Amino acid sequence: VLLAVEKGIIHPTLNYEFPDPDCDLDYVPNQARKKEVRLGLSISAGFGGVNSAILIRKFEK
Repeated sequence: VLLAVEKGIIHPTLNYEFPDPDCDLDYVPNQARKKEVRLGLSISAGFGGVNSAILIRKFEK
């Protein structure tokens, strides 16, 4: 997430092969996309309910 915000590159969605026509989202299949990224969210889930999330925003002077 940090590198995506810093470099402005959205990495491709892993294992995305068969799009669902009822789920019209902007996926990034097969190859990365260059685009300004100002916000990023990283979510981690662990055993026993140990979960965390961090929202990262690009610093602007």
